[in-house]
Amino acid sequence: MVKTVLLIVAVVVAVLVLKRLLAGPSIGAAEAGERVASGAAVLVDVREPGEWASGVAAPALLLPLSDLRGSRTLWGPALEANRGKELILYCASGTRSGLAAAQLRREGFPVRNAGSFGGWRAAGLPVRQP
Repeated sequence: MVKTVLLIVAVVVAVLVLKRLLAGPSIGAAEAGERVASGAAVLVDVREPGEWASGVAAPALLLPLSDLRGSRTLWGPALEANRGKELILYCASGTRSGLAAAQLRREGFPVRNAGSFGGWRAAGLPVRQP
């Protein structure tokens, strides 16, 4: 029984550490909002289209993770148009935005993970319906 509990604790800790490593540099919602408002950064919602119905951050580009990993029909032009700007990503929980951030970082883009849409909303920052 003790071995099982220790194994479960070890797995949970490993998952949390891995999630943090994948996420890379993070940024709080308030600072993200300031950087986007100043024009220094671009905010990107990496959730899938069906998730956007619950609202999105008002200044966010809507670029699903599936497109980043696939044809880049949406991501390609957006990356080109915003070359030189920091990309700030968010999703529902911060996990997918962390995965997207890691991929973009490997490709040489300056990117930070803002975590979740809920964090943006909780900070009282503007939202819209797509």
